Amino acid sequence: MLHEIQYETTLFSAETTECSRHSSSKSGYQMLQVMRFAVEEINNSTTLLPNVSLGYEIFDHCSNTKNLNSVLHFMSKNGSVKPKEKLNNYQPKVIALTGPYGSTRTMTIATDTMDLIPMVNYGAASYVLSNKLHYPSFVRTIPSNKDLIEMIIHIIQWFGWNWVAFLGSQDDYSLDGLKLFNKYINNTGICLAYQEGLSLNANYSQTLKKIDKLNINVIVIFALTPCASKMIKAAIANNIQDKVWIASNSWSMNQQIPREPGIEKIGTIIGITERLLSLPGFNEFIYKARGAMDAGHNVSAAGDVQSKSKTCNQVCDYCSLLTTEEIINENPTFSFAIYSAIYTIAHALHKVLQCDMNECSKNIKAKPYMLLGEIKKLDFRLSGRQVKYDDNYDPTISYAVVLWHTDVNPPQFEIVGRYDKLSEITFTIDSSLLPWHNNSVPFSNCSVECKAGYSRQPEGFHSCCFTCKKCPRNSYVDFSRDPYTCLPCAESEWSDEGSATCKTRSVVYPQFTEIPSIIVMVSAACLIILLIAVFCIFAYNYDTPVVKSAGGSMCFLMLTSLILSSISAFFFFGKPTFVFCLLRNAIFSFFFTVCISCLTVRSFQIVCVFKMAAQFPKVHSLWVKHNGQWLFIACTTFIHFISCVIWMTVSPVKLIADSWTYKDQLMLICERGNNITLTIVVFMGWFLSFLCLLFSYMGRDLPKNYNEAKSITFSLLLYYLTWIAYFTANLTLKNKYVIILNATAQISSINGILFSYFIPKSYIMIFQPQKNTPAYFQTSIQNYTQTIKAIECFSWTWLCQCSSDKSVCKVQQREDLHQNRSHTVSWSWCRMKGTTQMTEDPFMDLYKRGEAELGESETDIAVSLSVGYNDSQKLECHRRLREIGCAGCSSCSSSSGHHDSTHRP
Repeated sequence: MLHEIQYETTLFSAETTECSRHSSSKSGYQMLQVMRFAVEEINNSTTLLPNVSLGYEIFDHCSNTKNLNSVLHFMSKNGSVKPKEKLNNYQPKVIALTGPYGSTRTMTIATDTMDLIPMVNYGAASYVLSNKLHYPSFVRTIPSNKDLIEMIIHIIQWFGWNWVAFLGSQDDYSLDGLKLFNKYINNTGICLAYQEGLSLNANYSQTLKKIDKLNINVIVIFALTPCASKMIKAAIANNIQDKVWIASNSWSMNQQIPREPGIEKIGTIIGITERLLSLPGFNEFIYKARGAMDAGHNVSAAGDVQSKSKTCNQVCDYCSLLTTEEIINENPTFSFAIYSAIYTIAHALHKVLQCDMNECSKNIKAKPYMLLGEIKKLDFRLSGRQVKYDDNYDPTISYAVVLWHTDVNPPQFEIVGRYDKLSEITFTIDSSLLPWHNNSVPFSNCSVECKAGYSRQPEGFHSCCFTCKKCPRNSYVDFSRDPYTCLPCAESEWSDEGSATCKTRSVVYPQFTEIPSIIVMVSAACLIILLIAVFCIFAYNYDTPVVKSAGGSMCFLMLTSLILSSISAFFFFGKPTFVFCLLRNAIFSFFFTVCISCLTVRSFQIVCVFKMAAQFPKVHSLWVKHNGQWLFIACTTFIHFISCVIWMTVSPVKLIADSWTYKDQLMLICERGNNITLTIVVFMGWFLSFLCLLFSYMGRDLPKNYNEAKSITFSLLLYYLTWIAYFTANLTLKNKYVIILNATAQISSINGILFSYFIPKSYIMIFQPQKNTPAYFQTSIQNYTQTIKAIECFSWTWLCQCSSDKSVCKVQQREDLHQNRSHTVSWSWCRMKGTTQMTEDPFMDLYKRGEAELGESETDIAVSLSVGYNDSQKLECHRRLREIGCAGCSSCSSSSGHHDSTHRP
């Protein structure tokens, strides 16, 4: 394009425009010389196209709408165009096209040529031309706008800018760039603060004032040279300073704009261009061509017709006025693209014509479609650079970042970075070469970047306008993923407020190797061994009074329950599992409750025989007859078992990872399940223990061998205190030692029963065997009766005196006997005076015999006091009581051989 038409008027006829009437283009003339140089070089080559010469026709495409005739002329065959002709028969005037410069002009021609002629273009970057469905024969040697826009985005991101303006001209090149820029800045954090497509008549000053008011310091000018030149001049005129201007490849190496007076004040200008490669021999070619042109410059106007054929069909009056230096120093942006375009056609012809080092085949007629098929396969080196094309006939990417030095004369262009896209993307900029204002990178952001650990809170329409909010605990913000969201840490991680990363939590649970765990486990093991030893001792001394007074066979059930309860302590240590969580409390709760129920029924039996049998004789009779103690144990055990099953099934115990108690720890604990069912299970054990404590307290003044009040009270108080301490700690403290305290509470409860109930009896059986005899137990009971002020004869006399009034006698008998305990005293005294041998426990033997003697009459009440005598003695006592009526008890006492005045009150 040797001339430029700034304003076109649409006409309805396709008439060729006289380009020479419009402004000339120095860069267009330089491009022409590069093309001529490449053709001359190929024709002089003996290896590329031997015995084949390239010819060319040049058309000055100064108008986009008025020069269709020339385009059709290229496509014609013998003066006509036949679009429907088969490709293998189609032979137009030219075999390939190169050019024109500019996307809009190119799309007009590429639409016309369709797939008829390969169009190897050097100056059309619009990305839509990569669409092979619409432009199947289009090939280009410069990167598309898509690659250029990606390069610009890389530059913006490199310096951390996100508040930019994008200005373009009203043409396909700029509109395509703006569309791609809006598309590819998504998810990059870059905001397009201002965008506008400007015509040559637009108010550039007003546009710059809007940009300055928005505090935008980075301006991308993606426009053709005329529009870019007007924008720079307006910036100088409006005293716009300290901005960063990013120039697209269309004007990044322009030679006139850097010479504008005052341009050094507007800021830093960064340009993007193809990697600048020198063309060896080009300068010599220009000097030679200009010398020949200067020699014939004085040809008269009459010989202009002949000179037109030598100047490529178009008049170029100004061309002879250009100096050699002006042509050589003109914008070299597209020089290599033109050079490689001509060589692409030549290499494709080399393949089509099956050329070797010496000659090309003369039997092959090259057709346009043949070239297009070979171009896609090309891969050759040209001036040290690889030339190849992808599926869209786009070339490999190799950009350079140039810095304008406008403060020197003449202005200079310095390469400060590069962008290659071969096997992978390579992008670098040497920031030290950039002379920023105040020696710091200009700030062009809507908001100051948040500190690490602070998330962005959008403010307004643009995503890069925001405030900063500190991320809460156990969350973090990752700017590479999502700078607007505080992401939660994983359950196994933690973080403080305002964190950019999460740290791994330490998993906490009572381990087997820890000293507290070892102490508890050793204690549990020793406890089990001791319980087994006691079990063996009781089994060995099963028929002795101590074992029988302790409960006989019931002791073994108690000891077995305690042994099984102790096993649960081992499930508190090591990494917890569902099974461990299930067993650690369920085993203890069930078997310890069984033991408590045995203690309860044992305490009840003692109080019942010594104190309540006479008051509730029928109930007592049923209790003994139906083995009430075992029935009670079985019922309570069954009820407790059902409650435990409900506890474990309705809302089962499960393992949870406590991540909220300690910020840096993940504590593995066992959730206790449903609170209601848990309360029922706990209440069952505590209620039985309360009954046991109550019965033992009622029997606190019984004979020593039967008095378990102190031992049971001690064990149950220890049981209450340890579990109260545990539940208090569980509510107030949250650490792994509370779990160990749970196991300690279990062991302590078991130890309380063992050492207060079983160990003293074991001690007697081992170290004091003399106390484990029937005689000793009888003596103990006798001594107990002597300590009671209400003695036998007083009780008998009182009973006889009240027998005259039966109704009064019964009432007073029940109250007074309860108050003075004479009934119990008499039983104990008569048993000691008896001659019948003991068959089980002295208490139990007395208990069973007394039940058989009780009756309804007053005399039966008196007879019951003879429990413990043999049959003849009981009958004798009965007879004498009837004979003497209410005379007193001396006869009965004398029959028994016992009358001690000291017993009278």
